[in-house]
Amino acid sequence: MKIELARSNKPIKMPLKERFIREIKLNKTSYLMVAPYFILFVIFTVIPVISSLVLSFTYFNMLEFPQWRGWMNYQRLFLEDDVFLIAIKNTLIFAFLTGPLSYFLCFIFAWFINELPKRLRTFMTLVFYAPVLSGQVYLVWQLIFNGDFYGILNSFLIHWGIISEPIQWLTDPKYNLTCVIIVQLWLSLGTSFLAFIAGFKDVDHTLYEAGAIDGIRNRFQELFYITIPMMKDKMLFGAVMQIAQSFAVGQVGMALGGFPSTNYSLHTVVTHIYDYGSIRYEMGYASAISFLLTLAMVITKNIITKLLRTDD
Repeated sequence: MKIELARSNKPIKMPLKERFIREIKLNKTSYLMVAPYFILFVIFTVIPVISSLVLSFTYFNMLEFPQWRGWMNYQRLFLEDDVFLIAIKNTLIFAFLTGPLSYFLCFIFAWFINELPKRLRTFMTLVFYAPVLSGQVYLVWQLIFNGDFYGILNSFLIHWGIISEPIQWLTDPKYNLTCVIIVQLWLSLGTSFLAFIAGFKDVDHTLYEAGAIDGIRNRFQELFYITIPMMKDKMLFGAVMQIAQSFAVGQVGMALGGFPSTNYSLHTVVTHIYDYGSIRYEMGYASAISFLLTLAMVITKNIITKLLRTDD
């Protein structure tokens, strides 16, 4: 007599602890490879963000033990700090102008350079990435936008008869924000540009041959129907990098327009954090500003991720 054992199709549920240990044992080599980066990420990113969130509810001057203040720092930010509202306005201007525009320029320049011969392509890639490698690059722009007769831009405009007296490009609120936006756009052609160059090189060229058979006739159709869909991951990486750069603008304004700038015309959220964290040592208040900036960057990043998310 044969006894047939009944088999259940239901998967055996393991306790969470056992599943966690089993997962580590199965992939211990991968976890070991990731461990150095993960440890550094926790130490220099996760812990500072959590500490900033906790300190944002306190008064902390670096000398005394933090004193709990609840929501007072956030209330002060939006109801009492008029300079912070100016900083938000300037930061949004930088984010919504330099972010998308530099992202578009990085993509277009990478597309054009990818069509060049190999040696010329290598040289042009170095030229466009050079601003990121430059150290005291602000000195060049200070010479260009210098407010006296010896400033390069003023000298040319006076020579051509366009203006009769020098313009204070970096101190006049009518001009300094535009000048800083131009410099920031020039500086932002960096990491995203390299990501796009790599993305163009990773596209399988047989797809273009298949596209030609299916009716694609020019470079623009190749770009929209083949290239962009095949490099969405690189485009997402470039978008995240541009978001971080556009929200973190601060050093450019301080280097060119001084600190504080005229009527706070170049004051950004990052500059506000520097003011209260490094000069006034109000670390609790600076932490509240930092956490709001981080939250804004995360929300914007999630929106961009949903727009560029791939379906595969």
